[in-house]
Amino acid sequence: MDTRILIAVLVAVFVVVLLAGWAYARRRRVQRLRERFGPEYDRTVRQQGNVRRAEAELQQREERVERLHIRPLAESARLRYREHWLEVQRRFVDNPSEAIAAADDLVADVMAARGYPVGAFEQRAADISVAHPLVVQHYRLAHAIALREGAGDANTEDLRKAMVSYRSLFEDLLGITTDRREVA
Repeated sequence: MDTRILIAVLVAVFVVVLLAGWAYARRRRVQRLRERFGPEYDRTVRQQGNVRRAEAELQQREERVERLHIRPLAESARLRYREHWLEVQRRFVDNPSEAIAAADDLVADVMAARGYPVGAFEQRAADISVAHPLVVQHYRLAHAIALREGAGDANTEDLRKAMVSYRSLFEDLLGITTDRREVA
């Protein structure tokens, strides 16, 4: 066999192995991001309009949150926040609008106590999506309803959905596991 042919075959095999390794690594990265972010992965792909940009965005979120000092709450703080939540829920019966505002404030307080920055809503939701990807959609829904309520466009059923959605995130932030029902 001619040496040039042998070299060409070896280079071709090397290129095929290199491409297969690259494809495998890419597939593993996509799988890891899908598993980590769940429905948030698909939402980000739709929002970005491009899989590569969405994946870059999700990786940037991970890197940002890794630099934060997220910490669990002490048991005494968890109990105090839980009691406060129960009071907010009781207020819902008499004044749903006020209770929604209080729920939003309480969620922000818990986030701050855990070490999350509590700036603009979209940044908070992005930060939360890294460790709480299954409930971030509830947070977005609750926030959207709270904004509609501020404009006078939310009814009592909307406010109930917001309250349930805030509760999902609140319980996840506190580490409380309950039966989570879908909120439409």
